[in-house]
Amino acid sequence: MPKPKLILIGAGGHARSCIDVVEEQDIFQIAGFVGLPDQKKSQYIDYGYPVIGTDEDLPELAKKYEYALITVGQIQSADSRIRLYQKINCLAFRLPIIVSPTAHVSCNATIGAGTIVMHGAIVNAGAYVGNNCIINSRALIEHDARVGDHCHISTGAILNGNTKVGDRSFVGSSSVIKQGIVIGEDSVIGMGLVVRHNLEDRAHFKGNHS
Repeated sequence: MPKPKLILIGAGGHARSCIDVVEEQDIFQIAGFVGLPDQKKSQYIDYGYPVIGTDEDLPELAKKYEYALITVGQIQSADSRIRLYQKINCLAFRLPIIVSPTAHVSCNATIGAGTIVMHGAIVNAGAYVGNNCIINSRALIEHDARVGDHCHISTGAILNGNTKVGDRSFVGSSSVIKQGIVIGEDSVIGMGLVVRHNLEDRAHFKGNHS
């Protein structure tokens, strides 16, 4: 039985990592990228997949393809991913959950639509991860932690038990969130930091003196 076709919306560096996870999960066949106009014009091909359209082509692509995954990266602002998420929802694309076979997601955890869990990541029992999130390579989401919609938990980051990360937030590589800590919405946690106290909405945490 042929695998359903999936389009990847975004053709940058993060998309390359997503390709690897989608291929290894082996549920979907990648049809191609939705990229920038210059990429389409130059017939850009990466890892064997072409750019088959731009954002403007999404209404037509929705007539041909059922599944789409947002593969634009997220460093600080989630705005681009949110805009695309809203657009493809309006067009009635289905957003799959993509989980690397080298990741572990507890059967008692919940993962939202359009979220990707990348190589070596762990999402433990009772954890909740919202829609359109990136749980990057080797990140750890411990028991009963909650990650809101449109978040990026970066490479090697650790969210200990019962932590909460608000919608549209970013947690940098190798940062550690102490158990039970609440991080507000639209927050940015820098790389390699330890968060020991609650943070309000729109916090930009760069260390104990931020």
